[in-house]
Amino acid sequence: MQEFLNKTTGGCFAKRLSLDLQVKFLYAHSMAKARIFIIHGAYGNPEENWFPWLKRELEKYGYEVIIPAFPTPKDQSLSNWQEVFEPYLEKIDQNSIFVGHSLGPAFILSILEKINIRVKGCFFVAGFIGLLDDPLDEINRTFTDRPFNWNKIRESSSMFRVINSDNDPYISLEKAEELADHLEVKIKFYHNAGHFNEKAGFLQFTELLEEIRSVIENDQ
Repeated sequence: MQEFLNKTTGGCFAKRLSLDLQVKFLYAHSMAKARIFIIHGAYGNPEENWFPWLKRELEKYGYEVIIPAFPTPKDQSLSNWQEVFEPYLEKIDQNSIFVGHSLGPAFILSILEKINIRVKGCFFVAGFIGLLDDPLDEINRTFTDRPFNWNKIRESSSMFRVINSDNDPYISLEKAEELADHLEVKIKFYHNAGHFNEKAGFLQFTELLEEIRSVIENDQ
């Protein structure tokens, strides 16, 4: 550890650090490798729900957090969202984690189909594929109503967590199970969590924060 600090900070500075500070320095250095992408849904934006809170909390641990702003509802299409995300593709590596809400997971699936790297993990909150028999189907169709390369998708992430509520007003149990089945994972259900949005009281999401940190730290 001392040799590492000598190389990265200069020997004199390293010698003045207490053991406690050295440990904190090394912790921050290793954790900074993690990069989290948070993807909002239809009619969404980076400043809604629990997204800003999660970004702030993750940044406290030295993680990089990116929340792109996608066009919605006007000009919402899979191709337009992919164009917005294009500059971020080069930032994806084996330390990346994706977090998607609502339509966000379906968009993340399209990314996993394209990349040639295995990311650290994906967390899908209130996600779905297919049509919902809802007016939103019109702007969501290009994301969700298409063939998916599930083998490629599963190969592109080390883990998946599918999170749904037992009273989501938009996503039925069947739609949640459809996504989870294709990813070959079990659903983590929350009671009375609605659509995990501000209307349901979700301006923070402590359990999600802890799960993300656990995935990052257990892989160090």
